[in-house]
Amino acid sequence: MNNPENLKYSRDHEWIRAEADGTAYVGITDYAQSQLGDIVFVDVNTVGETLGQGEMFGAVEAVKTVSDLLMPVGGEVLELNEALNDAPDTVNKDPYGQGWMIKLKISNAAELDTLLDAKAYAAEIEG
Repeated sequence: MNNPENLKYSRDHEWIRAEADGTAYVGITDYAQSQLGDIVFVDVNTVGETLGQGEMFGAVEAVKTVSDLLMPVGGEVLELNEALNDAPDTVNKDPYGQGWMIKLKISNAAELDTLLDAKAYAAEIEG
């Protein structure tokens, strides 16, 4: 599985890329998209809301199942990746790039330290 070193990972299979300005991009991991299968819909209706770490920010629907999307860190949801409305399968094709789901303003940067690095996440999914 592909787990870029510049990201942090939650045990719930979300990734986060923190930017220098205190914002961050969030999506699901390559492992998560492979387990879900063909993604047909990304449902995020929390733009403008401030959510805590571990709270649900949306859901992703695949052909066979629906899975909750959880905040890897707390913050205000600033933006949804609107491109996913027309092409939700982008999450399958490019989960760490064009398949990002939300942009957020991080409330507490220290929460990033509670997440897994690429090596620890790889060990987690290999079980």
